[in-house]
Amino acid sequence: MTSVKLNSRSLKLLLAIASLAAVLLAGCDSLPGRPTQADLPLRPSDVTDFATLYGENCAGCHGADGKSGAAIAMNNPVYLAIIDDASMRRVIANGSPGTAMPPFAQSAGGSLTDHQIDLLIAGIRKSWTGARGAAEGAPPYSSSTAGDSSRGAQVYATSCQSCHGPDGKGGTAGSVVDASYLSLVSNQYLRTIVIAGRPDVGHPDWKNDVRGQPLTSEQVSDVVAWLASKRPAPALAQSN
Repeated sequence: MTSVKLNSRSLKLLLAIASLAAVLLAGCDSLPGRPTQADLPLRPSDVTDFATLYGENCAGCHGADGKSGAAIAMNNPVYLAIIDDASMRRVIANGSPGTAMPPFAQSAGGSLTDHQIDLLIAGIRKSWTGARGAAEGAPPYSSSTAGDSSRGAQVYATSCQSCHGPDGKGGTAGSVVDASYLSLVSNQYLRTIVIAGRPDVGHPDWKNDVRGQPLTSEQVSDVVAWLASKRPAPALAQSN
């Protein structure tokens, strides 16, 4: 009988200790200074705020306000008119191999989910799409027709050299044949710049060159081919 009583007392003591521990643990949630769930940082894949996504992933190259960055401005109305969502998604997701544009999709080694890429595209268009008709008559964003560099030399001479110099090495504007520059940009990027321009740095678009005559899609392809011909050949791997 004595052992039964002792076991009963021990059980009551254990229950009392367990109850006290539960009360103490519950009280910890209300301690002063303890962060609430809302105070805890989001996992990177859970971020859905456009300003945060753009600021952390795009602003470094395309500018904090969609302009005045090293790369083409996101507030360029011609650019936003000629590029469709599928093309923009492809560039963001997969990057441009061999250039300064890295892939951002998780499936390509980046950090963004498909949903976050969709939010970026929608946010860019909502924030910066310009006046309707800004790119009316513009050449298409891309072309499957290869340009001719010899014809491109003539296009350059009539439309570009007054700013970039007769040899492309710079005039009132900078060099467009600099090896470092051409090694960091794709032909598609060059085409985009020729069509959409860089208003933020004074570069005209396809219809506002010095001739006062809009460039055709073929002429854009040709001048891009001429520029590409100035790109240094990739260095061959050296064996030991």
